[in-house]
Amino acid sequence: MASQAKQKQKLLFMKKLFERRSDEEHPITGVKIIDILAQQNIKCERKTVYDDIDTLKNSGMDLVTTKVGHSNAYYLGERLFQDEELFVLVDSVASSRFLTIKKSNELIDKLMTLTSEFKAPALRRSFFIRNRSKTFNEQIYYCINAINEGINNDKDIEFKYYEYTPEKKKQLRHGGEIYHVSPYYLVCNDNNYYLICYNYKREQISYFRVDRMTKVEVIEQKRRVLTDAEEARAKEQRYAIFDMYPGEAVTAEIKFDNTLINAVIDRFTERVVIEKVDEQNFKVTVDVQLSPTFYGWLFNFGDKAELLSPANAVEQARQIVDGLSKLYNK
Repeated sequence: MASQAKQKQKLLFMKKLFERRSDEEHPITGVKIIDILAQQNIKCERKTVYDDIDTLKNSGMDLVTTKVGHSNAYYLGERLFQDEELFVLVDSVASSRFLTIKKSNELIDKLMTLTSEFKAPALRRSFFIRNRSKTFNEQIYYCINAINEGINNDKDIEFKYYEYTPEKKKQLRHGGEIYHVSPYYLVCNDNNYYLICYNYKREQISYFRVDRMTKVEVIEQKRRVLTDAEEARAKEQRYAIFDMYPGEAVTAEIKFDNTLINAVIDRFTERVVIEKVDEQNFKVTVDVQLSPTFYGWLFNFGDKAELLSPANAVEQARQIVDGLSKLYNK
């Protein structure tokens, strides 16, 4: 009975064999396939193995025929992912800040199964991203799943939220208070996941770092229907920049030295509209949030970047500069 069951699994075994143990540099002959099947107590004759290969081809597998000596040999040609695509995915997983080291390794192990066992080790390469610390929250997968469940089923969620003390210890905010929110969007910003939601306690649109959330649960209460103004605010938050730091959303006009064009495109993408000011400068009009991270980014360029408008943003910049001047001129 066990032998008959294995015979029925022969095509599945052959499929996995080509996926994991063949590539253009490691084709498998019919004789080799018969030997490998025999090691698994699966009987197979030369004629039937070629019939099985034709069956796999007809099912959609791209089995390429080549020669090893005078014998036909076969390998899996086109795969779901090309090697270059797998390298991109592995690098993204390895450098992702919101994934723990353990979860990153688990995902990379799974990605390695999408190519041959001969090429898989090349995916496990040393990868280093400067200033990209990994999260230690092993619960982030479950948090994301619960949030998506709430969004997809139009339900509210509850959770607790923690922050760090100066001693680098986790501490639940507000003594372990349970947050009750209506979830709307998950946003990935600067390698962190954020939940954009309606906060019932604050009665406004808010956002939370997902890796700082814990004990996320979907509850039976239906999500709050947003007003037009709230919906607009939620969409603003989806496209917010500068590390999701809270601040007034404004349309700002900024002048830059021509040497900063790459930095501007890196921050605002190639879609940003560039307007020439003179031979040495250009300006852009962009939507930003007036936050410490925005001003920190702007001041990083010294006198090669100037905030032109709106007036309240320019005034804030002046006050920050005055405060820094007093601090360092004691």
